[in-house]
Amino acid sequence: MGTSRIKSRRRQDPGSKIARTLIGVLATIGIIDTGSITLHRWGWISTLSCPGGTGGCDKVLNSPWGTVFQINGSDIPLSFIGFICYLSVLLLATIPFLPWISTSKLEVTRKAWWGLFLISNSMAIFSFILMGIMIIKIKAFCFFCILSAVISSFIFILTIIGGGWEDRRELFFRGLIVTIVILLGGLIWTSSVDPSKAQSPILNQGEAPIINNKSSKSSIQLAQYLNKKNIILYKAYWCSHCHDQMEMFGNEASDNLKSVECAIDGVNSKTDLCKRKGIEAFPSWEINGEIQSGVKSLDELANISGYNGPRDF
Repeated sequence: MGTSRIKSRRRQDPGSKIARTLIGVLATIGIIDTGSITLHRWGWISTLSCPGGTGGCDKVLNSPWGTVFQINGSDIPLSFIGFICYLSVLLLATIPFLPWISTSKLEVTRKAWWGLFLISNSMAIFSFILMGIMIIKIKAFCFFCILSAVISSFIFILTIIGGGWEDRRELFFRGLIVTIVILLGGLIWTSSVDPSKAQSPILNQGEAPIINNKSSKSSIQLAQYLNKKNIILYKAYWCSHCHDQMEMFGNEASDNLKSVECAIDGVNSKTDLCKRKGIEAFPSWEINGEIQSGVKSLDELANISGYNGPRDF
C-alpha cells in the first residue's frame, strides 16, 4: 500500500523546481545576451564590448546569416528571434510558480515542461548549425554567439533531467521529430543566404561583391556631394549590409564615394585607421567628425549631410 502511494506521488510529480529555477536564470542571461545584440544591430546601443575582439563579433553578426529578413527596410536580426525564444522559455519556467495557478497547476506545469522541451530542443539544434557556419563559413569568433549556444544547450539538458517525464519514449520520439525538422529547415535556410551562391559573388579574396544596381543622376550627385564634404564610409568586403548600402547608390555613384576598407584581409585595407576611428560595426559613416553605424537610406544621408540637390533616388 505504501509503495503504491509513493508511485502515485511520483506520477503526480510536475518536475524539479530547482531545474525550473536554473532554467529561468539561464533564460534571463540569454535574454540579456540576445537583447544586447539586437539593440546594437538596431543602433540603440552604439558599442558592444565583445571578449576576444569586436572584429569577430561584427563579422559574424553582420554576416548574411545574422539577418532573418527585412521589414520596411529594417533588419530583423537572428538575435531578435533568439530573444523571443529565451523570453518564451523564461515565461514557461516561471508560470508554475505563479500563485493564482492552483486548481489546474499540475496540468499547466506538465504543458510548460513540454513547451520548454520543444523550444530548448529547437534552440540547441539550431545553435549547433550556427556554430558550424561560424567556424566553417564565416571563420570568426563571436563570444555572444557561443554563449547563447551554451545557454540553450544547458537549458535543454536541464529540461530533460528535471522534467519529471513519465514516458521517455514519447520524449525521445517528439525530440527526434523536432531535431529532424530543425536540421532540415536550418540547413535549407543557411544555404539560401550563403553569399557564395548569390548573384553577386566575391571575385577574389578580399574583394567586395560586384554592385549590380544602376545609379540615378540624383544618387551620383549625392555621392559627389558626400565626397566633397569628406563624408567617409567605413566598410568590410565580407559585410552584406555594406554591400546593401552600396547597392542603394548603384555602381557609378559608389565609385564617387570615399570609402575605407576595414577588414584586415581586404583589398587596400586600412585597419589601423578604422581602429583609430573606433569603428566597431559595419557599415559606419563618418559625418562631421561623428561616427554613425548602420545602413542609411539615401534620403537619410541627404538630410544628415545637408544635401539640397535633387532627390529622385
